Amino acid sequence: MDHVFKELKFYFRNGDEWVVNHKEFNDLWISRITTSYGRIKGGRMQEIHPCKSFKADINPEADHANSTDINTGSLEMGMFGRATKYQDIERCELFFDDKGSQEIYFPFKNKDSSGLDNVYQTSYVSQKDGHLYIVIDQNKTVFDEYPDA
Repeated sequence: MDHVFKELKFYFRNGDEWVVNHKEFNDLWISRITTSYGRIKGGRMQEIHPCKSFKADINPEADHANSTDINTGSLEMGMFGRATKYQDIERCELFFDDKGSQEIYFPFKNKDSSGLDNVYQTSYVSQKDGHLYIVIDQNKTVFDEYPDA
């Protein structure tokens, strides 16, 4: 049976979460999802699904969050502001109409010793259309993938 994508939940390193509905994406690409086994934060060995690359073009109406999912600073700046100020999206969970889900880890390399921000994540809010563009990739930036933004 085919999964029909319903929404995506972003998970940030500081514990914040952000749900974006299928209709709020203009473009979404998750490249080369594989199956691996490893420890997350020193926990038990488990099956994980890392991807090679992630890119998204998110419509302005998605710049919202539930107050229970994020800290109050993020609520004040909006999710677009949060995603551009901090580069700490570590994974997402795709939810499907059939009630199934798939958790996917993004490429991640610490920017500094704090371990929060990701060297591979670039984000940009376009002045032209108000869209948020996110790219998490070892070799490309948001400006490589969305040069007209």
